[in-house]
Amino acid sequence: MERFASWVEGLMRERGYDIDSPRGGGRSRLAEDAGVHRAAVTRLLQRQSLPDLETMRALARVLGVGLRDMLIESGRVTADDLPLPGAGRSGAAASGPGAGRVTPAEAADLLGIPDSHRRQFVEMTEMIIAVGGVRPADAHSGVQRGVSASR
Repeated sequence: MERFASWVEGLMRERGYDIDSPRGGGRSRLAEDAGVHRAAVTRLLQRQSLPDLETMRALARVLGVGLRDMLIESGRVTADDLPLPGAGRSGAAASGPGAGRVTPAEAADLLGIPDSHRRQFVEMTEMIIAVGGVRPADAHSGVQRGVSASR
C-alpha cells in the first residue's frame, strides 16, 4: 500500500497536481479530472485502501499510465499475471507473424480503452489497417498487399 501510494503521489506531482501544500487542491482536482469520488483519492493517499478497478482505470487514464502498470504497482496482480502480448512465447509463435505486435483488441486492453468504447476502437483500428493496405491477418507482421519482401 505504501509503495503504491508513493508511486501515485509521484505521478500526481509530475502531472502538476499540487498535493504538497495544504490548500493546493491536487486531490480534489485529480478526483474531478478522473470522475471519481474525492474520498477514494484521499483514502489512497492516506494509505487506507486501494481503489477499485474502475477507479484505477480512471486514475490511470488521467495520470497517463497503463491500467496494467497501475494494477501491477498496486500489488493486485503481478507482471506474470498480465503478460505483455508476445511475452513468454516460444518457437514459431515467437518468431512468426505477429511476433512483438499486438492485435487491435490487445491494444485496447493495453491502452485501457473503456468497455463502452472498446468495440468502436477495435473496428476503427481494423478499418485503418485495411485502408492502409495491410490485411488484418498480416497487420501484425507488417506485410503489405502487393509489396514484395525483397523491397
